[in-house]
Amino acid sequence: MFAVGHLALGYLGGKASSKLLKEELNLPLLFVASVLPDLDILLPILTHRGPTHSPLLLSLLFVLFLLVFGRKAIPYLVALLLHPFPADYLTGGIQLLWPSNTAVYGFNVEMTSLLGIALEWAVFIPSIILMFKTGDAKTLLKPHPFNFSLLMPIAASLLPPLFGFPSPIPYLLFLPHLIYTGIFSLSIIIDIKTLSGIGITK
Repeated sequence: MFAVGHLALGYLGGKASSKLLKEELNLPLLFVASVLPDLDILLPILTHRGPTHSPLLLSLLFVLFLLVFGRKAIPYLVALLLHPFPADYLTGGIQLLWPSNTAVYGFNVEMTSLLGIALEWAVFIPSIILMFKTGDAKTLLKPHPFNFSLLMPIAASLLPPLFGFPSPIPYLLFLPHLIYTGIFSLSIIIDIKTLSGIGITK
């Protein structure tokens, strides 16, 4: 999937699990977790959709967070795991069992095909509706200590449509990418203005 699908799926999964557990969400961190496995794109030593896309490895690495934060960490684990499975599992495959097995498992739904585009929209639309219905969009537009971490999801959303990195996206997916970019960018701008205001007051 492209960034928009990962962000939407991570948000929906994290939101559902936080509601079930009755835990508060740190929205910026949830969006970071949903695109975190794609850091392998920036690291030439790693194969894309290799180790960082292994649900097995991600779960093992997350154990420490579970031990420290308990069930509060579960929504972020859900967002993290939904990135490789089912998202990238459906659209090209992943090294599902790395490091025990480096074989690639999955289906071969082409991301730029009509089916691939439809899958992205199918998770994007309910995610945006839910964000506005629950007030999460409004929450994102308030100052928050973690808002600057949204730079990672911004990069994930902005690079493909504008620069074709790591791969160009279909024109039909420009709008959802730009909507996420706009919300995240406004969040950071509001934080900067708030911090500037504090500086001026002092």
